[in-house]
Amino acid sequence: MALLTAMIKSLMAALLVQMALALPGQAATFTMKRGLNLDQWVTWPGEDQWGDARTILPYPEWRKFLKADDLRALKEAGFDFLRMPVDPSPFLSDQTTALREDLYGSVLDSVRMINRAGLKVIVDMHLIPASGSREIGMAQVMDDPQTFDRYVDTVRKMARTLAGEDPSQVAFELMNEPIVDCDSDGTSLWPDRQRKLFGAARSSAGKLTLVLTGACYSAASALEKIDPNAIPDDNVIWTFHSYDPFLLTHQGATWAGDFIPYVTGLPYPLDAVPKAQLDVTLDTIRARIKAEAPWTRQSGLLAYLDEQIASMDSPGKLLGLMDAPFKRVEAWAKANGIKPENITLGEFGMIRQEFGDAYVMPVQYRAAYVKDMIARAEAHGFSWSVWSYGGAFGIVDAFNGDKAEPDVMDVIRSLQ
Repeated sequence: MALLTAMIKSLMAALLVQMALALPGQAATFTMKRGLNLDQWVTWPGEDQWGDARTILPYPEWRKFLKADDLRALKEAGFDFLRMPVDPSPFLSDQTTALREDLYGSVLDSVRMINRAGLKVIVDMHLIPASGSREIGMAQVMDDPQTFDRYVDTVRKMARTLAGEDPSQVAFELMNEPIVDCDSDGTSLWPDRQRKLFGAARSSAGKLTLVLTGACYSAASALEKIDPNAIPDDNVIWTFHSYDPFLLTHQGATWAGDFIPYVTGLPYPLDAVPKAQLDVTLDTIRARIKAEAPWTRQSGLLAYLDEQIASMDSPGKLLGLMDAPFKRVEAWAKANGIKPENITLGEFGMIRQEFGDAYVMPVQYRAAYVKDMIARAEAHGFSWSVWSYGGAFGIVDAFNGDKAEPDVMDVIRSLQ
């Protein structure tokens, strides 16, 4: 009898998921226009500290630094929603077993805190690479089937945690920037994995709008490979990210490959300074590569620099680079009957300062870039959320409690 009961329960659960996947849903309940990504970690505690409630709670970590007045100030500046990154790794770590329910509860408290400030919220499951004492990250979830199954279960439980909230005020993003299917060998693992995540979330939260994406860092080129009809549910928003041109937006970022760390001082756009001044900057970058890069990589890095500069050395070329992701997503949406309001530019922005580096990007370049990207998103009818509140890309805070220059926030305020 116990076996029969278990079988019936399993069949009922499967039926609920199939119904969610097969029946047409309503149009996306959650609507948004202008948003900001909150910070993920500020202190970056090691996994060996996650079992300490004083270290891990409240969660996410921004709760230790931002108060209700800070959130209300964002509403007054013109934002209508916040994208709230939640690192799922602590939910997958053995260190937090005793605190697991407190973690889910703290995420829910954070959601409600944002809503009380008059802002909508997307809960963004934001995996990051494992490093140091952090044993579980994006690679482990993507490469190990058992860890991926545990992640699916975490998504199911997070959806259940959020299921009772007002679906016009809360949405749920199942995975940020999946790092999979980036090779050119034709593999396509992400569609099936996203369907599993969708089924888990939808079976637990029938009314929440779910935010879905393409593979390979949520690039536009990856989104256009997704068949949205494989997930027949209209209560979905599709997201893509764009930091194009990467050469300009990530200058000096030590974690962004073996080329970008040598690049600082480039203006946006390139013709924002006299050509002679630009040439001096490029010569400085070349000299840095020759002095610091491994000799086996120097010729390749120098050639790549020239290639990248040539791709954007006129207003027309730069325009083409920045427009391309939006045009690709727009064409994909039209081909699949997806309305522009159900598409969001989930991340964009320009670095202010790499941690530990003295170079600070001139704020006029950052403000100009953010303004131009907002104009593109809104011209296409897409919502957007800039990266991010603080840190390297901070538009409100910088590092160590310092404030970022107000110019980027002034761009946001001018939209009202």
